[in-house]
Amino acid sequence: MSEAQSVQMYDEVADVLDKLRPFLQRDGGDVELVDVEDGIVKLKLMGACGSCPSSTITLKAGIERALLEEVEGVQEVVQVF
Repeated sequence: MSEAQSVQMYDEVADVLDKLRPFLQRDGGDVELVDVEDGIVKLKLMGACGSCPSSTITLKAGIERALLEEVEGVQEVVQVF
């Protein structure tokens, strides 16, 4: 993947996260985009989301599903701490 493609994917991921952010913030949480590398999106869940027992479901069923549908090339979403 070229650097231009990487930058484009990062920007597209950031745009999707901006659409999802209000839902996370409504519950007292947020998400930070740490990196996008070789189709792997690295996110840090913050606030209430960081310690929520449902954070894995939020990450995989919510955020990952949206990114897989909307951003070509995304393969997986992982949480970093």
